[in-house]
Amino acid sequence: MISASTNPPASARALTALLASDDALQAPGIYDGLSARLVEQAGFHAAFVSGACVSFARFGRPDMGLVSASEVAETVAVIRERTALPLIVDMDTGFGNALNVQRTVRTFERAGASALQMEDQLMPKRCGHMSGKQVISAREMEGKIRAALDARHDENTLIIARTDALGVHGFDEALERAERYLDAGADLLFVEAPQTLEQMQEIGRRFGDRVPLVHNLVEGGNSPVHSAADLKALNYKIALFPASLLHLFLPAAQQLLRDLKSQGHVGEHRDRMVDLTAINDLLGAEDLLNAGKTYQYE
Repeated sequence: MISASTNPPASARALTALLASDDALQAPGIYDGLSARLVEQAGFHAAFVSGACVSFARFGRPDMGLVSASEVAETVAVIRERTALPLIVDMDTGFGNALNVQRTVRTFERAGASALQMEDQLMPKRCGHMSGKQVISAREMEGKIRAALDARHDENTLIIARTDALGVHGFDEALERAERYLDAGADLLFVEAPQTLEQMQEIGRRFGDRVPLVHNLVEGGNSPVHSAADLKALNYKIALFPASLLHLFLPAAQQLLRDLKSQGHVGEHRDRMVDLTAINDLLGAEDLLNAGKTYQYE
């Protein structure tokens, strides 16, 4: 059973308020309770439940549509139980047609999503910065957007329409689709993987004053810009850093394991590692122990 201990409508309203500010909202990618805790303690005001990172970290698989809707919903519920941060949740293609989209929206919203990002790729989807993508018709995507809007329980839950058409049919097609998706009622727009700064400038000029714009800042991706400040200057509103935590963790973990295998101990890595006490402090072990004492018999 999927449940959450915090208040999803409150987090959705908080996200709407954040989007009303002048700054570009930074949303690091998370994929479990620990990453959510780290992002919250670092002082960020929102987080992005990255479908790619859920696939990478939980299942050890590439971002190629191999994770199910129920697996993502369970992940969102686990994260929501750990944090009150607004959660922007990647729901890929909505996991099917318009009726599937409606069930996905209801399930993810109930699990604790504050905003839901849906793309116009053909199932099974793949990472937006990979070649070989395919997209559904704009008309089908418009129907899926309307279905998502009709299905949400709280009107504060935001629907983000993402188009991957630029890498398939070109920039003009991507702009046309973004226009149509906005007309269909999308709350935010996301034109994935612009190839040049000029393209991003055009997207910002055309849409930035009408609707909040979202952009992926992926290490190793094709983005011509690299910071939230760059995005703000281009009239974008949300800067997603979907895989930054994992991209840093992987080389550090690989080096540690190589040294452990060859030496039989962690060696010089020990000075850069936290210990069990630090992890328990980070995760609030003392608070849980104190809470448990209130239920003890005298």
